[in-house]
Amino acid sequence: MSKLNSHNALRCLCEGAIAVALATVLGLIKFWRMPNGGSITLNMLPLFIFAIRWGVGPGLLASFMMGLFDFILGGSYAIGWQSIIGDYLMAYTFCGLAGLFRGKGWGVFVGSIVGALGRWVVVFVTGATLWAEYAPAEVFGMSMSGPWMYSALYNAVYVGLSLVIILVVEAAMYVPLKKYLLGQDIKRG
Repeated sequence: MSKLNSHNALRCLCEGAIAVALATVLGLIKFWRMPNGGSITLNMLPLFIFAIRWGVGPGLLASFMMGLFDFILGGSYAIGWQSIIGDYLMAYTFCGLAGLFRGKGWGVFVGSIVGALGRWVVVFVTGATLWAEYAPAEVFGMSMSGPWMYSALYNAVYVGLSLVIILVVEAAMYVPLKKYLLGQDIKRG
């Protein structure tokens, strides 16, 4: 991100704090809770919008803070410091990759997909390595060929369904909030 003047820097900081607070509250509203951690929520939505408005750097920082708050406040599942770093801090931080599509016409949608995919990659690897001993050999009669397959499917369910709901909400808000979503209301320079 180019240098921000002091007004925009303050605005970015305030919007980031609001995005993290809103994401924290939305994370408490669970459409469905997975049995071994992970939930279908809208908590990534404010992170994606913030990252797409302000760019990758601020998006990564706000998303990191969300991961920290989610771990502290969310009734977390962790088996050690590795899962705290992987399942919370790194996984949410990768949501900030949505900022790669800052200012692009359809950036809010593509950025959300990239941010969710980044989060999924991290929880997939963490699930397959740290949580491997908890992976069942069979799910609904379907054979799992080890913890990698189970982790891929398990984490795709809640991250993927959360993303679908987020994309629907973004589509509903796109036309009335297009100028805001594209960051056109931010004075550059």
